[in-house]
Amino acid sequence: MPSDPDAELRQAFRAAVNMGAAELARWLESEESRSVGWVHAGEDESVGHHSGRRIVEILRRPAAQLDAADLAHMRKVVGYVKRHCAQGPAEGVEHSRWRYSLMNWGHDPLKPG
Repeated sequence: MPSDPDAELRQAFRAAVNMGAAELARWLESEESRSVGWVHAGEDESVGHHSGRRIVEILRRPAAQLDAADLAHMRKVVGYVKRHCAQGPAEGVEHSRWRYSLMNWGHDPLKPG
């Protein structure tokens, strides 16, 4: 039985991204989603918002169809979520820019589990 070198990454991605594709897509349409994040000069969309759109695509794609670029983005998402979860505010999380930014990356820190 051949081993799956990307299984661990997919597992870490599923743990980091706790929002479903439809839920994330709806979030990305909100004003709160568009109100946070760093925007490259000359761009209209924040890095996190763009990442969220990419995450929706990955979530909707069968694992067998993920390519090297998808896997690289999944690694980036796992790292971002891990780093930023460790930097959260002690209170006022629900309507914080910190939470909104994480949600753009597919992770709602208020979700149980």
